[in-house]
Amino acid sequence: MKLPRKKLTASVPSFAMGDIGFLLLIFFVILARAQDDSHVRWQPAKLKEVEMVASPLASVTIDTGFKNYLDGKEISTDALPAALSQILGDTPSGKRYVFLKVHKEAKAIHFEPIIAAISEAGGDLVHILEPEQPLSSQ
Repeated sequence: MKLPRKKLTASVPSFAMGDIGFLLLIFFVILARAQDDSHVRWQPAKLKEVEMVASPLASVTIDTGFKNYLDGKEISTDALPAALSQILGDTPSGKRYVFLKVHKEAKAIHFEPIIAAISEAGGDLVHILEPEQPLSSQ
């Protein structure tokens, strides 16, 4: 004689859904990057002595094709001061850091208008450089 089996159901208790949703939200917020400029290709210039600075409010990049990017989004030089002013808002002077990442082969004609735009917006310019590697003697 066969005994009928009870079917067991596996379910997530509904009272835990809020906790699960909150943990997922925190997970994705931590992983999210506010300024994603990983698709912008550039090589920094080098300098012997480089010092570290606090985190920026904005990041302006000039890539290998000499295109301008504000926080990873392409932008014209004319539109840059207004966009930076909006980002910087009412932040006090001395904390209005704007990182400037310039491709090492860019000439003054490419980065001088960007420097002027950052200055016009009232940003504290921080030029991103890489420390120079000492030459190995062989």
